[in-house]
Amino acid sequence: MTNTNAPALHDDPTWAAKANSEEIVSLAALVGGPIVAAEAPALPGEPHEHSGLLERILTLLAVCLPPAALIAAIILLWGPGFGWTSFGLLIGGYMLTGMGITVGYHRYFTHKSFETNVVVKALLGILGSMSVQGSLLRWAATHRSHHQHSDRQDDPHSPHTHGDGFWNRVRGAWHSHMGWFIRPNRDTLMRYVPDLQQDKLTRVISNLFPLWVLLGLLIPAAIALAITGTWTGALLGFLWGGLVRIMMVHHITWSVNSVCHLWGNRPYKSHDHSRNNAIFGVLAFGEGWHNNHHAFPTSARHGLRWWQFDMSYMVIRCMGWLGLAREIRVPSHARRHAKTAG
Repeated sequence: MTNTNAPALHDDPTWAAKANSEEIVSLAALVGGPIVAAEAPALPGEPHEHSGLLERILTLLAVCLPPAALIAAIILLWGPGFGWTSFGLLIGGYMLTGMGITVGYHRYFTHKSFETNVVVKALLGILGSMSVQGSLLRWAATHRSHHQHSDRQDDPHSPHTHGDGFWNRVRGAWHSHMGWFIRPNRDTLMRYVPDLQQDKLTRVISNLFPLWVLLGLLIPAAIALAITGTWTGALLGFLWGGLVRIMMVHHITWSVNSVCHLWGNRPYKSHDHSRNNAIFGVLAFGEGWHNNHHAFPTSARHGLRWWQFDMSYMVIRCMGWLGLAREIRVPSHARRHAKTAG
């Protein structure tokens, strides 16, 4: 008997025709539609593409405060201690906001690898924003730019564009991991997301980015206060469930940019140095199967082999079974075989 509640899986026919060559992947192939990365103007009410002073200050704080919070939290371990409440807020917040990045920012908004309803759409955008990796529009634009110019000069975070020699490779690794995050964005970045700019809900979520960041810090503090009944507990909730959690999500996500373009295997043909790394396949909820992703950008599934653990895809499949996700895209066996590296 056919299960009418099972989510539909679709082999995406829009993989870039040039993906087996050394040419640039078209933007349409990244999102599964006829989008042109040309001179798409910013819509009225959108923030200017160029980073202002306030944004640079906030970005610097986002990078510097979480490590400082970790130091403070470690010091506090000698006093009130690190209990189950702090641990639960840290791991729970890491999983929720990490999924906000992997399932929401990345696979849904940027690559359109599945469809969902407006409530789930808003929730994914808000959770992704709470990871403090930039507004939704800017994150998606940066990532599409990465795919368009992967490991070439215009790639925003490639480790391979800084020249040869030991120190240049160190500089490249630093840049790809976090150096790119604290540098001003290119003025033309928003031309990569004309489709997202046209969606009102996406624009609202993106414009309210500071609010979601603030809530992502206050909610764990409020939960800890409710559980412990003490301001010390609230402080620990703020540190572990807020700032330290942000640091964890930052560095694990950034490692996909750096580590997964330096170390690992390349089972599929791609036009770049993307690699599969099993460690970050687990820690980054499936994002570490990075060569798979670059070979099939709009696939909702990154762990294409049965043993490649992909928590994000498991969540998407569960959403499908619950009727919360549809049009889930995966590459067919024939397409995967055709792109297997010889």
